[in-house]
Amino acid sequence: MNQLQNFTKGFIKENPVFVLLLGLCPTLGVTTSAINGLGMGLATTFVLVMSNLVISMIKNFIPDKVRIPSFILIIASFVTIVELTMQAYLPSLFDALGIFIPLIVVNCLVLGRAEAFASKNNILSSLIDGFGMGAGFSFALTLLGAVRELLGAGAIFGFKLMEGDLMLVFILAPGAFIALGYLVALTNKFNKA
Repeated sequence: MNQLQNFTKGFIKENPVFVLLLGLCPTLGVTTSAINGLGMGLATTFVLVMSNLVISMIKNFIPDKVRIPSFILIIASFVTIVELTMQAYLPSLFDALGIFIPLIVVNCLVLGRAEAFASKNNILSSLIDGFGMGAGFSFALTLLGAVRELLGAGAIFGFKLMEGDLMLVFILAPGAFIALGYLVALTNKFNKA
């Protein structure tokens, strides 16, 4: 598989959220706005790319008995970097994302890519896979956040676009499930065409 296909599979054909249905906890929990979705997506992308890089580099030195704990330790190190950087330079986003930042450590997308891809492929392929899956994850969270923010608050990225009676349910938890369901259905229709 060439590198471009390796990148685009995470964005389109194997989108982590809309196709593989991975990482749904932060997807549903933080996407009350487009900026929250983008922030969480970029944080997860950084962790995904960096952990794929390191795991691909040291995969031959990790004994099978401690493979998963080693992967979690590597992932947790990059999550800590993201968390401390966000807390120092983006405190409002850090407050909005809250507990979901440390939960990146156990995000099945990140650990799954480490186990299924980075531990079995070379460094370049692992980096591209991390960027592709991260871009797809970021796109999905941003799109879901934008849909929820537009329908629930009449805004996108905080810019007011609509006034009047809005569907406030989209800002609440049930709105996340409704919007995600429609976006998954649209993705399935698009992928089958």
